[in-house]
Amino acid sequence: MRDRMSLLKSLVIITAVAVVPAGISLAHCDTLDGPVVKSARTALESGNVNHVLIWVTVQNEAEVKAAFVKTLTVRKLGDQAKDLADMYFFETAVRLHRAGEGAPYTGLKPAGTDLGPVVPAADKAIDSNSVDALQGLLAKAVDEGVKHRFEQVVSKKNFKPNDIEAGRQFVRAYVEFVHYVEQVHLAAEGKITSHSEPQASSAPAHSK
Repeated sequence: MRDRMSLLKSLVIITAVAVVPAGISLAHCDTLDGPVVKSARTALESGNVNHVLIWVTVQNEAEVKAAFVKTLTVRKLGDQAKDLADMYFFETAVRLHRAGEGAPYTGLKPAGTDLGPVVPAADKAIDSNSVDALQGLLAKAVDEGVKHRFEQVVSKKNFKPNDIEAGRQFVRAYVEFVHYVEQVHLAAEGKITSHSEPQASSAPAHSK
């Protein structure tokens, strides 16, 4: 049991980044209390744009720097101008961060947006220098995901040959189970990234 949990813990750290739906992972950096905006705020308050440049590619540095200069100038015109200028800079930083990842930008999300349990746990792990709680959370999720899909397919496998609908229910459960564990395996091999399609595998397509 201990070896099994250790294996799951090794897999789920990679799987968490690689197979979480894109919309979930994107929301983190798109929020007003996300890491990109936090760095942008620090850059503005300190007058040092380097705080936010780490979130964009070299190719996009010039645009961020230009927006930074404009924002600092407009901020001096009053509180309302400051708020508008800051939002412009946040939008620019996040948009270019997403572009660098090859991901679409759909606007800033409000602070406090519900990101589910994993993203806050990941941030807390970094802040606390301990991954134990995050590993436990992810290991439990993957363990339950595999077990649930396995139970579904096993419960449907003994269908009668003439019961076509029952057979189709088995096939649906079978496909979902196999695809799920396949995604975990591909993630463990580094063949899936958070903003890309699975890389081509040399193995033949699975068939029953």
